[in-house]
Amino acid sequence: MTKENTNNAKPDQTKPDQTKPDQAKEDQAGTGQVLEAARREKLRRIEELGFDPYGGRFDDHQSIDSIRNMADQIVTEPLPQTAPDPNARPQQPHQSGPKVRAAGRIILQRKKGKLIFLDIWDWTGKIQVLIGANQVGETNWELAQCFDLGDIIGVDGELMLTRTGELSIAASGLTFLSKSIETPPAKFHGLTDPDLRSRMRYMDLVHTEGVLERMLRRTKIVHSVRATLAGEGFVEVEGPTLHTIAGGAAARPFTTHHNALNIPLVLRIALELHLKRLLVGGMERVYEMGRVYRNEGIDQKHNPEFTMLEVYQAYGDCRSMMDLAEKIIVDALKATGQDLIIKWNGQSINFTPPFARRTYDSLVEEYAGVDPVNREAVIERAKSLGIDVVGKHFDLVKNELFEECVEDKLIDPVFVTDYPASICPLTKRRRDNPEIADRFELFVQGVELANAYTELNDPDLQEALFSKQLEGQKTDETMAKMDKDFIRALRHGMPPAGGLGIGIDRLCMFLTDTAAIREVILFPLQRPEVL
Repeated sequence: MTKENTNNAKPDQTKPDQTKPDQAKEDQAGTGQVLEAARREKLRRIEELGFDPYGGRFDDHQSIDSIRNMADQIVTEPLPQTAPDPNARPQQPHQSGPKVRAAGRIILQRKKGKLIFLDIWDWTGKIQVLIGANQVGETNWELAQCFDLGDIIGVDGELMLTRTGELSIAASGLTFLSKSIETPPAKFHGLTDPDLRSRMRYMDLVHTEGVLERMLRRTKIVHSVRATLAGEGFVEVEGPTLHTIAGGAAARPFTTHHNALNIPLVLRIALELHLKRLLVGGMERVYEMGRVYRNEGIDQKHNPEFTMLEVYQAYGDCRSMMDLAEKIIVDALKATGQDLIIKWNGQSINFTPPFARRTYDSLVEEYAGVDPVNREAVIERAKSLGIDVVGKHFDLVKNELFEECVEDKLIDPVFVTDYPASICPLTKRRRDNPEIADRFELFVQGVELANAYTELNDPDLQEALFSKQLEGQKTDETMAKMDKDFIRALRHGMPPAGGLGIGIDRLCMFLTDTAAIREVILFPLQRPEVL
């Protein structure tokens, strides 16, 4: 509920309103038009000089990082030992450096007479470029007058150190590669609005410190996951993203329609059921890392489109998956050059294996302060926390109590085991206690990072559990249909197996010290922008 304004005083009508949004937009648009016109005039001038303002192939250029690593190749000749002349201009020692070729975006520009100082940036770093009128020639000097912040240029020259010791390229040749018509963000403010940063990720990568490095670290994490799985004998496959039945999870799907076949379809909400079909077909170690789609809310830990890893190992179980999950995470940390104890959101996380193992009920008892098998006590404790218990299965009430009291207490990685079987319809039961699912969830900093089962491969039991889950859900989009073909596949015999799911975006959040999922997804879902 929004508070009403209890201040009855009328605004001062004698003063102009300085904060009218429409006027601010008009002023901003006017300024933008002027700046764009100036840039377009420079574009026209570039063409007049005989250059293509959108360039072309630029072979044999070196990354800026590799150029900076050539600094030790600069040779400085000592000055002759002569008596100092107090009236003479200080002499500069002669330098000779390697010839280099760089390409990058102009992120800083300043002029001083017949000398232009630029900072150019590529995805490995930045470096200063010195453009002298006498050194580049008349035509290139004219070209340099057309440079704007954001333009992409190529530079040929010699590596040198300035009088202040700054590593620079003394330009001898210039190549124009792309004109920026839009003005980049202001130097000191940049892209600060989170919504705008995600929407204009192409500028966020350039102008917001650490963003490009974080996204490149994500690629290393993904590569490491694949390398770990390949090393363990798993093969990567690609399942369909369009399904006729939303299965493998309890989630609301995105719906669509295929015109040629005239059938309704959904975007997949999980990878599980098709990968298990492959176990039936004899692919004994199989995984997919791909996008899944859930038509649900957006917050710090959820995006409707996200990347999921699912792994299945024939003749394994959930304990096999514990070992694999540990290895995937530890290998990813090593691949990104990090220690096993890292910082996330200001807190330390210790990923040193083996990760802790705790049973579900022991955690409920410790953090909810209630006997987990005492139904009345659990229900009363849930009521005291405002949890709705009416008409709910006892295990669902206890699970909500777990979510409320336990999850945010799990800081270092911990495998939570022995979940109630009633809330795990795809999981094999423990032989010694069929009320308990042979399953774990891996929690870190209160966030579920991985989920694993000893997979249920009894077709009759699986069908019965599906049917029970669907009871009373005929109007619910989440799991409203039985996947009869999956049951048919199980009837042909699926080997005993362990299955593991890891949210790749959440893993990247932890391994890049990022609190929001949108900061590790290049293009998170947003409302359409009105341009």
